[in-house]
Amino acid sequence: VPMLTRKQLSTGDKIFDAANVIGMLVLCFVTLYPIWYVLVNSLNDGQDAMRGGIYWLPRKFSLDNYEAVFANAGIMTAMGVTAAKTVIGVVCHVFFTAMVAYAFSRRELIGRKFYMMMGTVTLFFGGGLIPTFLLIRDLGLLDKFAVYIIPSLFSFFDLIIFLAFFREIPDGLEEAARIDGANDLAIFVRIIIPVSMPVVATIALFHGVWQWNDYFTGMIYINNPDLQPIQTFLYRVVAQSSSNQIVASVGPGINRTVTSQSIKLATMVVTTLPIVFVYPFLQKYFVKGLMIGSIKG
Repeated sequence: VPMLTRKQLSTGDKIFDAANVIGMLVLCFVTLYPIWYVLVNSLNDGQDAMRGGIYWLPRKFSLDNYEAVFANAGIMTAMGVTAAKTVIGVVCHVFFTAMVAYAFSRRELIGRKFYMMMGTVTLFFGGGLIPTFLLIRDLGLLDKFAVYIIPSLFSFFDLIIFLAFFREIPDGLEEAARIDGANDLAIFVRIIIPVSMPVVATIALFHGVWQWNDYFTGMIYINNPDLQPIQTFLYRVVAQSSSNQIVASVGPGINRTVTSQSIKLATMVVTTLPIVFVYPFLQKYFVKGLMIGSIKG
């Protein structure tokens, strides 16, 4: 059936399309404007911003807020910790969860239904903060970088996503590899992971965003300021300073003054931009299937 042109659409269809467009524009504005507001105010002079009335463009452009942020050695250390835990955490989480999901996808796995039932229970019930804290303490992970990695190695929710994808992989791929003498580990590393890049990229993005935004782990399990992630640093900045306090600039050669509110906004921008820049590089995997052409015949 040929597609209808704009002139052939009924009045009701035109109204419906217009309502959809307007609704999406409103949704985009509501979603993006708070980000724009934070960016604009972070680029404005801190004391001038205390007067209010800045909504679309900076009234008095200034980079003093960002100079104060980057002059703070603590934020750069926290940024390094966050980058390290995000990269290491994503690699370990994706590999470990995918490996378990691959085992779950095997029909010959003994007790598979029992494991699935136990895993499903964990989606709805958790041990709570106090038992979790006691477990982390007894494992010797308090004030250790490993506390960011080991407890988040596995997610049953991500396993379900991996499992749904692995079940769609043709059995012919594995059979051909076994004929060539490959074992389970070789099949997983050389075949399953390469053809599963769309779901790997999706899980990597989900877990990477969680790792980057996680402030709770650093707040509860870390006392050493050198192991504090950027989001915990930001949380403490927001919690400890008032919105109209004037803060003397920190760092050599900076003689201006900024407000704690402007520093908060600049810190928010600095902590958000890296994960925003990473997303476009992973987005292509969401719509691109690498299984096309893998089996002919």
